[in-house]
Amino acid sequence: MTLYGRHHEKAELDRVLDGAREGSGAGLVLWGDPGIGKTALLEDTALTAADFTVLCCRGTRMESGLAFAALHELLWPVVDRIGTLPAAQAAALRGALGHHRDPADRFLIGAATLTLLSELAGEQPVLLAVDDAQWLDEPTVDCLCFVARRLRTEPVALLLATHADPARGPWGRLPSLEVTGLADADARLLARAARPGADELTLDRTVRVAAGNPLALQELPGTLDPVGPEHPGAPDPLERARPGTPPGARHAAGPAAPGLPEVLAADLAADLAEPGEAPTPPFPVGPRLRRAFHSRIDALTPAARTLLLLIATEERGEQWVLREAAAELGAGDDVWDEVRWSGLLTARDGRVRVRHPLVRAVVYEDAPFAARRAAHRALARALAGEDADELRAWHLAAACDGPDEEVAALLTDAASRAWARGGCASAERILRRAAELSPGPAGAAVRLARGARAAWEAGRVDAARELLDRAARLSSDEEVAEVSGGLRGLIEFAHGDQETAHRHLLRDVPALSRPEKAVELAGVAVRAGWSAGSPALQDTALRVLTALPDVPPALPGWWREEGTAPALTDEAVARLGAGSWRLMPPAPLAIAWGAEEALAEALERKVAGLRRTDAATALVLTVPQTATLDLVRGRWADATANAAETLRLAEEIGADHAASQCRNVLAWTAAARGDEADVEELSARALERSVPRGMRALTAAAYWSRGQLALHTGRAEEASGLLERLSEPGHDAAHGTFALLSAADAAEAAVRAGRPEAALPHARRLREWADRTGTAWAAAAADRCAALLAEDPAEAEARFRAALAGPGAAARPFDHARTRLLYGEWLRRARRRTDARAQLAEAAETFRRLGAAPLLARALTERELTGRQPRRPGPGDTGPSLTPQERRVARLAAEGLTNREIAARLLISPRTVGHHLSNVFPKIGVTCRTELTGVDFEDGPRLTR
Repeated sequence: MTLYGRHHEKAELDRVLDGAREGSGAGLVLWGDPGIGKTALLEDTALTAADFTVLCCRGTRMESGLAFAALHELLWPVVDRIGTLPAAQAAALRGALGHHRDPADRFLIGAATLTLLSELAGEQPVLLAVDDAQWLDEPTVDCLCFVARRLRTEPVALLLATHADPARGPWGRLPSLEVTGLADADARLLARAARPGADELTLDRTVRVAAGNPLALQELPGTLDPVGPEHPGAPDPLERARPGTPPGARHAAGPAAPGLPEVLAADLAADLAEPGEAPTPPFPVGPRLRRAFHSRIDALTPAARTLLLLIATEERGEQWVLREAAAELGAGDDVWDEVRWSGLLTARDGRVRVRHPLVRAVVYEDAPFAARRAAHRALARALAGEDADELRAWHLAAACDGPDEEVAALLTDAASRAWARGGCASAERILRRAAELSPGPAGAAVRLARGARAAWEAGRVDAARELLDRAARLSSDEEVAEVSGGLRGLIEFAHGDQETAHRHLLRDVPALSRPEKAVELAGVAVRAGWSAGSPALQDTALRVLTALPDVPPALPGWWREEGTAPALTDEAVARLGAGSWRLMPPAPLAIAWGAEEALAEALERKVAGLRRTDAATALVLTVPQTATLDLVRGRWADATANAAETLRLAEEIGADHAASQCRNVLAWTAAARGDEADVEELSARALERSVPRGMRALTAAAYWSRGQLALHTGRAEEASGLLERLSEPGHDAAHGTFALLSAADAAEAAVRAGRPEAALPHARRLREWADRTGTAWAAAAADRCAALLAEDPAEAEARFRAALAGPGAAARPFDHARTRLLYGEWLRRARRRTDARAQLAEAAETFRRLGAAPLLARALTERELTGRQPRRPGPGDTGPSLTPQERRVARLAAEGLTNREIAARLLISPRTVGHHLSNVFPKIGVTCRTELTGVDFEDGPRLTR
């Protein structure tokens, strides 16, 4: 194969390959007009990559609705290697490829693909070449995007070719390279090679009209009139499109106007049309290229044209399917020979296809509908086996010219199979078509409602809303709610306004026939009221919940603010954990009840089970809860690592509220550590999503982080203003649970700002909660506030001592250390320097261990004022700086997990695990992974022996 010109493009492609050879993987998207030469560049690159394992696939319109169709083609040459993957990953990938029908998480499929590619790359670099990426099925797109974001430490190159600028599409994060027309000199060489006998005038006109498009350069010379334009005396249509532009100027300075040259516009319109759609009327010059293709097509016999149409319709190039369908339509071996010699086909790797998508478009779109329908039906009959059910259904659907319940039912079954394999986006598309073919409104509504659920689970929220609206116009709200599982309320709860979510959820509870689903929906309604910071909404939903049968006994107790803390027995936890994650109480509420240890233990068991299966979606919903609990338990390293890891996954699946919760966890620790820039950025991102959607719980958490930062860094007046918002009626940040949890901070800020009267309501709130529930943390916090407000020294000291000595008071080490700091400061002002030094030393040790720099500095300053000059912390006193992911990898390695096991847990590749460990070892002063067992990751990290 000879490439004319393309020196810049080839240099860029070589750069990507060289990076992969050196272990630094990357992706590159080639984009440009149809026929511009993207496929030729991919094929040339694959030929030059002799030292690579080359895996290729091509998107097709017929298979764009089939879940993981392109991934199946891409990985088929190495499918025998799937058995070497971790069991959960192997099962997920086999399911995606249709080897079985067990359900699988789409992120687990992505992790399995990444691990497979990483292990292949351990033997030699891997090149993934993906052509016609605009027609890839969406589950394959999701999988390849997952892989592309994790190639930095892998010897893997990903090259994609597509029509449109990828900046706003799924490939927007990858570097891109526009492939434009050939320069005139190279274009002339290509045109001469395509038609050796063409005269010079014909070649001149071909170069002008083709505008550098290689496909046009090869096809036009035999059809252009060398004398002049199509109509004598008429101006050249190309010149009409670009007045004043001399021939060849496009190649020197780029396109004079966006879009295709007219010569290809009509053919692109046909290429983008869905099967069965009428192509856009051609532009003035478009018919020339069509005539070039038709000159070859019309020369074929009717039987050969039928076979060519069959090949264009099938698209995949499966010869056994094509031969069986062709035989049914009367095309035998002699007809095959005729079509092969036409020059309209390519044969590679045992597959036969129409030579170019534009040729395929002309063949398909210009055929009569009756001929297209016959081709689709013949292909449907030729396809055999369960793994072909989805494609068979699509062919039958393409052959329909009106409603057909039998075909709609086949599509519905195909959607269920795609959904079970993790292809939710494909299921949505299939169900849309099934609804179109449904004879009656009731059947269409059911399929639209199911499609809405599939779209939501695929992360396509707008599409889910649109399908629900369409279903509601055809059926009752109750029927739509039953089929979709109360989806409208769930969408609002997860992505939208909480009061709206509450209203939809309670409306749909009676419509659900399965009791456990009704309980789940009512539980979400209660949680929506809590998230909105509305006791009235919460109580309304709670009354609905408690009236339902089979409600877990522990469930209603979490939401009642009166009475003692709910009992979280093993049996109660088991019942909650056996159901949906939505039945588990939110972590801040458990913290308020003083049940963080019990809930953390239950959630940790749940997370451990989820990590064994790599269920990423469930992890995104659960891990932020454990991270929040870890904050108050003083396990900041775990909280930070888990929140950072989960934030990345939440952003990838579009789980906005989970992402905001992760940001709030990170902002809370950043505030305690005095990192002002991080607090500002993280809280601003959280508020950007939470305020417009009425998520007062998340808004309050963001304000709390900002208030803590101001308090810890000595800006008491600012802190007081921020923290007051959490209990200010009507404010976006007003929330009862967070007002309670932040009450001690708000009281301290008011006292330090010289407004002790403003601290009284916060101290009273804590005392009332402590008296009502008997929770140790609230009693300790109330005593601390009372000590700050006491005018009598004896009363103040008694309150400080009570705060430090209460049962379970030390279970929250940060709060305990803060009480010691305040007590030490009080003792120093009372001139009891020896006693003060003891309290301040204890506080400083905890702050040093946690990395709470502002409070550590404050404790050390107070100690200096007692007459003792303590050693100030140096740059490395809090341990080497590990990234959250490095810390997590190191901790798992210290537990004895292999690189493959760590990779499976963290949804990265084994090679990336090795990369992180190579950074960790020199940072903490170890030489091998066995020495990691002697590292204390909570205090530094630092070596303990």
